[in-house]
Amino acid sequence: MATAIETADLEIQREPFVRPFAFKGSAFHEKWNTIVRLMDSDGTEAFGLGGLAVLWSDPELFASHTEVGGNALMVAVLEFALQQSRELSWSTPPELMANLLPEVYQYACAVTGKPDLKFTFVTNALVALDNAAWVLYARSGGLTSFDAMLPPAANRALTSRQERVLLVPAIGYNLPDQELQGLLQAGAAMLKIKLGRPGSEAEMLAADQRALTRVHAIVGTRDTPLTESGRVLYYLDANGRYGSLDSVVALLEHADAIGMLERVALLEEPFADGANMEVGDLPVRVAADESVHAVEDVTTRVQQGYGAVAIKAAGKTLSLALEMVVAALESGLTCFAADNACVPVLLEWNKSVAARLPAFPGVRGGILESNGPENYGRWGQMIREEHPLAGARWLEAVEGAYRLDGDYYRASGGILRDPTPYSNLFGHRS
Repeated sequence: MATAIETADLEIQREPFVRPFAFKGSAFHEKWNTIVRLMDSDGTEAFGLGGLAVLWSDPELFASHTEVGGNALMVAVLEFALQQSRELSWSTPPELMANLLPEVYQYACAVTGKPDLKFTFVTNALVALDNAAWVLYARSGGLTSFDAMLPPAANRALTSRQERVLLVPAIGYNLPDQELQGLLQAGAAMLKIKLGRPGSEAEMLAADQRALTRVHAIVGTRDTPLTESGRVLYYLDANGRYGSLDSVVALLEHADAIGMLERVALLEEPFADGANMEVGDLPVRVAADESVHAVEDVTTRVQQGYGAVAIKAAGKTLSLALEMVVAALESGLTCFAADNACVPVLLEWNKSVAARLPAFPGVRGGILESNGPENYGRWGQMIREEHPLAGARWLEAVEGAYRLDGDYYRASGGILRDPTPYSNLFGHRS
């Protein structure tokens, strides 16, 4: 059944961080959350929430603008896409995204003045629109669950129903030792360590080696029932900051020298997008993230020796994420879900995917990197007051993992409900 968007509206909510969120050799200070409201010709209304991540999606653009300016450019891209969406008729959200993306990308390159703009900048901008389109699609078609609205290929790929999904917190450049110890005491069984510190490659490597030493010394031999080894595992994220294979080898040799290497479950995006490095000989599973923009990129990464891919429904749109899951699993890659400093309501879109992926190797369940608790001073309040299913047992991790039962799957994490209070920002507008 074809859908036509009659009206589209946009709001912004700015959420400050408790400290600068530092990675990719830089840092940003607040999250801009975009809220889209769509209404079709039958009067069906739907809301979608997205979170902007300029530094993650295009660090060169981030560095050349003020933080507010970079976010404003991304909002302009979303506004253009909203207006274009009103001129299209579509049957499914992936069809809408496929029709929008070429023209929206051209506009984004023009408005930013950056002809080599990272494609992820555009997909990140469109998350709120895509989420609203999925909710509108479900409501228009009488679909009441996440599983019911998935395309057939995605439904065949996302067949798992994990009872446990590990919460993987992010360890940024400036996370205090005391807070790291608190994460371990709360049961964290895998830590995502942000690498790629500022400076030259040699300076960055030395600083990253010191960071590995610091974290590993704090973690030590702490036990956990959530991994097959009984030890806390590491997920290293270089965010495309390394330019040399020798430097990455030196980083991993250092990890080996301090007794850390055997517990490294992932090394994510060691090289810049377009570096075309072969990674098959590295002694760890290497994951792609920002460098995967389309299904064709999955094939390229497999040929280069990558063993995993990060799935970011809340970072690159659910529509693209589902295509990535199908292609990656068919290619034999390990898939896992990762966060983008998501607020709790948006986190559920990532969790919906994480819960249905196969168990992560070496872990007793799935994994979901989520750094909201470390970044937001209001996280507890958002969980208690700003989620449509506040009070649900699966909203917060218990002893290091989200415990997902039948109630969780029946409720689809609440993603098909209005994301109040964000949706209330529209007030009484008609």
